[in-house]
Amino acid sequence: MSKTSIAEINLQLADLNECLEHAYWEASSMSDKDLFHDLISALHSELSELAKLSVQDHDLEYEAISLEFRRSRMRLKDLRKNLDNRISRAATAAKLESTLSELAPVFAD
Repeated sequence: MSKTSIAEINLQLADLNECLEHAYWEASSMSDKDLFHDLISALHSELSELAKLSVQDHDLEYEAISLEFRRSRMRLKDLRKNLDNRISRAATAAKLESTLSELAPVFAD
């Protein structure tokens, strides 16, 4: 299995951010909104750190940078297992499942 480059992860994390923002606005409970807000904040922290890297570094192997994002990876794994309980809109759940599946190797680290 090939490792994910920084350029690839930038695109995947941007997709994840979009999915989580949709899930946030569609969430019906405050606890779900809190979860999605927390995940979005951690994701923004990671994307911010990645944006500081030189374009010349984008072909390097990705490794999580921000502590906040590293800590959130377990919650993202749990979210993937409980999508049906957290997200009611089928299109959002399908897109989030697809995006989280693409990122599963990153969360395994």
